[in-house]
Amino acid sequence: MSERNAAVTIRPLGLEQSAAATRLWEEAGLTRPWNPPAEDFARAVSGETSAVLGAFDGDELVGTAMVGHDGHRGWIYYLAVAETRRGSGLGRQLNDAAEEWIRERDVPKVQLMVRSTNAGVVDFYERLGYEDGEVVVLGKWVR
Repeated sequence: MSERNAAVTIRPLGLEQSAAATRLWEEAGLTRPWNPPAEDFARAVSGETSAVLGAFDGDELVGTAMVGHDGHRGWIYYLAVAETRRGSGLGRQLNDAAEEWIRERDVPKVQLMVRSTNAGVVDFYERLGYEDGEVVVLGKWVR
């Protein structure tokens, strides 16, 4: 662990941390106008099979990772690190915490989605042992 992250604690967030988390997601470029992040946050922290983990330096939220599962596949979303902490190992630390959350629920596989144009993030996850699943993700809005 980087010395810059020695004092960082990671714990599940509650609804009261929504504004800080969504601000971090916006600063990291993870949000899209058609997908309100505050709604994603509220669903995740209120769900039985999901959570948002927050990395704190004292009272300051410096990173997040949303996790969830369907019983077979765990998912990591919104892994974000404050700009001042990028390159410090905090992203890896958050990913490790998300994987542990999934492992503790006896879920055998973890997956994530990265926009195909985000080569730097794809490289980051490949260094952590993730590989291209050779699948196409399809979606449909139902509301």
